Amino acid sequence: MPGRIRLITERVLAGALLVLLGPILLLIMVAIWVDDSGPVFFAQSRVGFQGREFLILKFRSMREDPALESGFNPGDIRRVTRVGCLLRNWKLDELPQLINVLKGEMSFIGPRPEVRRWVDEYPDIWAEILAVRPGITDPAAIEFRNEEDLLRRAEDPNAYYRDVILPRKLSIYRQYLANRSLKSDLIVILRTFRSVLNR
Repeated sequence: MPGRIRLITERVLAGALLVLLGPILLLIMVAIWVDDSGPVFFAQSRVGFQGREFLILKFRSMREDPALESGFNPGDIRRVTRVGCLLRNWKLDELPQLINVLKGEMSFIGPRPEVRRWVDEYPDIWAEILAVRPGITDPAAIEFRNEEDLLRRAEDPNAYYRDVILPRKLSIYRQYLANRSLKSDLIVILRTFRSVLNR
């Protein structure tokens, strides 16, 4: 699908889904606030299409702790709220990214966007990958659906992510882009739903 047509189609679809899922989104927002009063959304700067940064949106699943916001705590689930645990298990925390798709910052299917720190670790490869818009899901997200468990067991989570998980993800991204098609995207969507249901 040509890029311009794909962008328009996805933005229209994202808008329709936001309207259709409105009652569910509102229910989630209320549940987050009741469980742990505070902001219902979490926004973080990620590197997107052609290296431009944007704010990725998620439903907040962790308790706020300003002392830890600047740190990278892979695999640390101690701050995850009760509702947040449920949202993460069913990937419902990702639903606000429909807004990112509506704004043209993301696609439904595409390489997951990273924070600047990890993009700077492999800048040449990321320059190739970010020639397309990042996505809500992709083959790497399916393979590493248990990423937090892997990081939690690692002796040095940062090093393990940088040296093991991230290179594997980049390899998957490149393979996906080399064979990207409407058919492959539909397969990724089906595999994503299956992986969520199998949890």
